[in-house]
Amino acid sequence: MYEIKKQIYLDLSKTQKSALCNYMRALVKKSAHLCAEEIWDSFAADEKYYLELNCSRFEFLADKLDDENFKNETLKYIKECIKYYEYKEKQRPIIEANKEFEKKKRKFLQEVKMSKEPPTKKQLYYYDRLCKKYNIEKTELSSKLEARDIIDKIITEHAPKFTHTEDEKC
Repeated sequence: MYEIKKQIYLDLSKTQKSALCNYMRALVKKSAHLCAEEIWDSFAADEKYYLELNCSRFEFLADKLDDENFKNETLKYIKECIKYYEYKEKQRPIIEANKEFEKKKRKFLQEVKMSKEPPTKKQLYYYDRLCKKYNIEKTELSSKLEARDIIDKIITEHAPKFTHTEDEKC
């Protein structure tokens, strides 16, 4: 798509070209169910309408909309945008799988780091309070990871089960 951008709209200024390309890309993304010709027809009809009302965002296209060369360049760009979005859609499962893998990798690396660090004062205090509350024999905690896991285990084993009957519901 970026190679096509260099080849089209050579007579427009950099700002005009950028604005037009960005608009066309958004239009293609919004109109994914239409073919290139239909998108062009929609764009040309809208621009002619807005030019008649004197409120077009692309006033520099007033004399170019009927130009065959401009139409061919625009169709070429629209087709490239369609290819780009189709390719992007096909890549979505791979990208999602990579995100999931990276998430698991970060979690694993965080646990490795935690296993090498000593437990924090808060963890030791909380563990001490839980052991006193539930009359559990204390053990020596060697890492943040171990402290987290033991605290979680104590909480899940001794947490009260909240089961409500129909009469108790709020």
